[in-house]
Amino acid sequence: MKRILPIFLLSVLTGLSVHAQQSQEAPFRKRTYLKVNPTTIINELDIYIEQDLSEKLSLELGVIGIYTDYPDFVFFKRVDVGQRKPGISTEQFVEGRGLGIRAGLKWYLIRRQSAFNAQGTYFQPVLFYKRVFYPDEDVNFENSLYVNSADKHVYGIQFLLGRQIKRDKFILDPYLGIGLRGKQYKYTQHSINGTSITTEQNDLWNILPSVHLGIKVGLAL
Repeated sequence: MKRILPIFLLSVLTGLSVHAQQSQEAPFRKRTYLKVNPTTIINELDIYIEQDLSEKLSLELGVIGIYTDYPDFVFFKRVDVGQRKPGISTEQFVEGRGLGIRAGLKWYLIRRQSAFNAQGTYFQPVLFYKRVFYPDEDVNFENSLYVNSADKHVYGIQFLLGRQIKRDKFILDPYLGIGLRGKQYKYTQHSINGTSITTEQNDLWNILPSVHLGIKVGLAL
């Protein structure tokens, strides 16, 4: 009897210790998140779907709806880092419409043991593509009507560092990072020089670095 009691107590203490460790390490459950990015609302609407793949990885896909390209026009007017400027009018930039897609893989570097889902500090490489359509613009020279037309393709990569925070179903996802983007402008522009009409058809490329700082907000589905 004297031997049985210490063994019983040791078993109880061991069981309690194991239970405490298991309660600290919450079981992982895959979740899906729907998010928007309010920091880009000035010219586009970014909507994201993020899907947990494992405790350390998640896949984030996004669609982009562009309703004006005016910030691009302001950039060309106020920032000169040697970029070539396309022959597109202010009105065309303002009325530009477009769509885009993006895809990124989140690698969670630091995850709280008590977290049920992939959340915490992460590193994320992102690839994206955008297509912007500018409206045709009619110009009248010497009683003749000409049409200026243009569109734009944007290809880019971003490297982001962020921290995803979950409170109940609410998601906050602040981030910062750097990137590289290439912009291809295809445009046709007409101008008059004296009595002669000049037609410029160009395929112009600009490749520039970029800095990113923002926050995504959303809900866990």
